[in-house]
Formats: sequence, C-alpha cells, structure tokens
Amino acid sequence: FNHTQIHLFLFAMVLMIFITSLMGNTLMIILIHVDPQLHMPMYFLLSQLSFMDMMLVSTIVPKMAANYLRDTRSISPTGCGVQIFLLLTLGGSECFLLTAMSYDRYVAVCQPLCYPILMSQKLCLLVTSGSWLLGGIDGLMQVGATLSFPYCHSREINHFFCEAPSLVRLACADTTIFEFFMYVCCILMLLIPLSLILASYSLILAAVLCMRSAGAGKKAFKTCSSHLVVVGLFYGTIMFIYMRPKSNGSEDHDKVVSVFYTIFTPVLNPLIYSVRNKEVKGALRRWLERH
Repeated sequence: FNHTQIHLFLFAMVLMIFITSLMGNTLMIILIHVDPQLHMPMYFLLSQLSFMDMMLVSTIVPKMAANYLRDTRSISPTGCGVQIFLLLTLGGSECFLLTAMSYDRYVAVCQPLCYPILMSQKLCLLVTSGSWLLGGIDGLMQVGATLSFPYCHSREINHFFCEAPSLVRLACADTTIFEFFMYVCCILMLLIPLSLILASYSLILAAVLCMRSAGAGKKAFKTCSSHLVVVGLFYGTIMFIYMRPKSNGSEDHDKVVSVFYTIFTPVLNPLIYSVRNKEVKGALRRWLERH
C-alpha cells in the first residue's frame, strides 16, 4: 500500500477484516467450549479450524499493518522464514483438517448409528494431532529448501508477505528440483485430501437424494454445502498459487489470489458456519442470555 486515499481505504478494509476475523473465530471457539450441546466431534474439529484461521490471519496482517504505519517495507530474514513456515504449516494442517471434517459429515449422514464409534473422541484427537504434525513437517521442509537458495541480486519481494513461490523467483540458482519437490508436496497435501473430500461429499449427496424425510435431507445438504464453500475457496486459491509453473501468470494476480486464502477465508469460515447452522446460533443466543 502507498499513502494515497484509495490505498488508505484498502488498508482500513483489511484491518477491519482482520479484527472481524479474530472476533468471529474467537467467539466460535468460546461457544464450542462453553456450550455442552456443541461438545461433539463436528464442533471440536470446527474449533480447531477457527484456531488455525486466527493464526493464519495473524501471521500476515499485523506485520503488514506495522510496516504501513511506520512507512517501512522490510522484513528480516528470520521474520521471512517464520512467515513461510507458519503459512505452510497452517495451510497444510487446514487441508487435512477439512478432509477430517468431510469424513465426519459422511459418517453423520451415511452411517449415523455408527457415529459414536467411527468418530470417537480419541479418533478426533488423533486426526487433529496428525493434521498439525503433517502440516509442521511440510512447513519445515519447504522453509528449509526455500531459504537455502542464494539471493545475490534483488531482495525485493513483489508481495505483501513472504510467500515461498514469490521468494523463489528471486533466487539466482536453478530451482527446478525445488519446483518438482513443491509439486510432489502439493499432490500429497492438496490433491489427495481434495479427492477424499470430493469422494465423501459424492457419497453424502447420493445418500441425501435417497432420503425419504425432506427435512433431514435439507438439513444435511445445508450443513455440507457450507463446508463445500469453505473447501472451494481454500483449495482453489492455494492450488492456483502453489501448483502453477513459476513462469506462468503475473505477480499482481498472485497477490490478489493470496488475499483470499490468507485474509478473506479466515473471516468467512465463522460466518458461513454460524449463519447457516441452527446449533451455533442457538448456542450464541444462550450465551448472550447468560451474559
């Protein structure tokens, strides 16, 4: 951002979205924690998603805001590495968590009698821990590879934060092997989970179409459509950034697309899940009545 009127307006919008995201996700976590009716696997996974979104948006916006207010455009190599690590860790963890959430919906709709067994508390903890672990491993490997390249010419990143593809463009070395490695990681972290999510929702859709109760089918479809909106926004933007050859597309387009998964998606998640969910709205009403 420059200090023009339109950029000042855009900066204020980003700051408003950041604050709304923090408030919305914090409220979602509090509601799930304090309301006994939300002590279910679906909402436990949703609380983890809210926590990841809070961390994701906090990795980007505070540093960007501080630079704008102090009229600087710099970040230390350590700060850059931390940003890349956190982004890749949180992005990878969220990919696996969204897969677990789709499996939870599949069991709830297609195997309701087996739900307490197939989605036990122990399994939820294992799935969540596994999501964080796999995301952390991906973050460590990619940040190590990214920062190992020599940057002997321009050190100016054409972006509003340190993102691995934008940083690698500045490397004065052959990055072909790294790009191949990144594609392999994307297949493991994006395409395989996305395939499992689509398979789960295909089975859910088939089950909903066969339901005799129109009310039950409508409720199942409403819940699952909310999840699909989140999945579409998150996976679509990340795949655009990380699964495209380095030479294709402009950096300005990359910046616009990156805004969606780093800033917009974290604020949309609590809105989508709360506005379209009767249980969450009921929990909010009860919480407000007590306070």
